[in-house]
Parts: sequence; structure tokens; C-alpha cells
Amino acid sequence: MGLPLLRKEFHADIVVVNGENAANGFGLSAEIMRQFFERGADVITTGNHIWQQDDILPFLDSEPRLLRPANYPPQVPGHGSVVVEPGGRKVAVLNLQGRTMLPSIDCPFRIGLETVEKLKKQTPVVLVDFHAEATDEKEALAFHLDGKASVVVGTHTHVQTADEKILPGGTGYISDLGMSGPLDSVIGSNPAISIQKQQTQMPLRNEILEAPGSLQGVCCTIDAATGKTKSIVRFSRQFGV
Repeated sequence: MGLPLLRKEFHADIVVVNGENAANGFGLSAEIMRQFFERGADVITTGNHIWQQDDILPFLDSEPRLLRPANYPPQVPGHGSVVVEPGGRKVAVLNLQGRTMLPSIDCPFRIGLETVEKLKKQTPVVLVDFHAEATDEKEALAFHLDGKASVVVGTHTHVQTADEKILPGGTGYISDLGMSGPLDSVIGSNPAISIQKQQTQMPLRNEILEAPGSLQGVCCTIDAATGKTKSIVRFSRQFGV
């Protein structure tokens, strides 16, 4: 319910949603993908959990608006970037994944720069979702793409950071968009199970907390002619409270 309201509030021309943990915390299902598109998402990015729901795998090839990180090996299903035309203006979206404390896949710096340069031949507006654990890796990639990508936003840690800014070359940046999920949770999970897991060190499976939710992210204003970010505003909205 929150997505249509946010789109109206910010008069958004394009909405990009990270669906990495939408299916009970582990990946994305085909039904949830359809719901995201029906409620106003233009592109869905993902990350390291995208492989965990079998029914989504065929859509990685057949649905161009569903992305997996571009720096996975080329033989895996799916694609890591797309150009869409919301409102008649071309906007490119690129999905990358970090390597610190995550699987050692191809270099996001090399793949990222190569792909951004290709996408800029189609449009100056290039949005990058960098799904990564380490803040220094995220910041380094943002400076690596500064002046080339319009925006570099981090996902994965589930905790919204307060470091939104515009880099010297005009690229908008934030280390992590935050979490869209239940309030009063441990990154979305039931606190009681999370506490037990920490105390016992047993491999307990986390369960998503049933509770009112929040929806977090950023709204960016980008110059369509130059691709440079003019403003980046962090938001956090509560629903069902």
C-alpha cells in the first residue's frame, strides 16, 4: 500500500525497488514481483538472495525489468541492467554486488564502469544499486563512478544510513537505503529468535516479525540533460501503525 502513496507524494517519474528479501526475508517470489510492478515499481533490483526462490528464476531471463547483479558469471540466468522509458524519458538502472563478506564474484568496479559507459550511450541518467556489506566498498565504488553514474545507492545491511550527499562530480550517494519491513524488529526478524540465535550460536532460522511496517529509501532529483543529481532526500515512512 505504501508504494503508490510515496510515488504520488514525491511525483516520482521512476521507482526502483530492491526486492532482495521480499519473500519472507529470502529472495523474491514471482507473485511478489507481480505485486511490486502492479503497485508502481518500474524496475526491481536484487542481490545475493535472488537465487533462493525457484519460481522467480525463469523471470530473470524473461522479465527485463527484473535485475540480478551484473557481476555474476555470464552463464547464470538473468541480466544486470536495463533501460526503461517512464514518461518518455530513458533511464538506465544497473545492479551490482559487492565482494566483502559476500561471494567472490567478478569485480564490481570493472563491470560497473564498463556497463555505465555502455548505458550512457543510450541515456545520461544511470541509477546504480550496489548491494554490498562494507561501507568502504560502497563509498569507493561511488567515487569510482562519480560524474558517470547519476546515483549510487547501497543496499543489503537493512539499516538506513544518514550520509546522503552529492559527490564532487554530481553523483548522488547514500551508503544504505534502509529497510522496508516490520518496525521493532531485528533487521526484519522476530527479536526473540534473533536473541536466542545470538545466545546459543545455533543455526536457527529467522522468522519475519508480524508487525506494522516502515518503508525507507531516497528521492533523487536528476537533471535529465546532464544526468547529474540536483538533490537526494532520505525518507522513512511508517504504515499500519
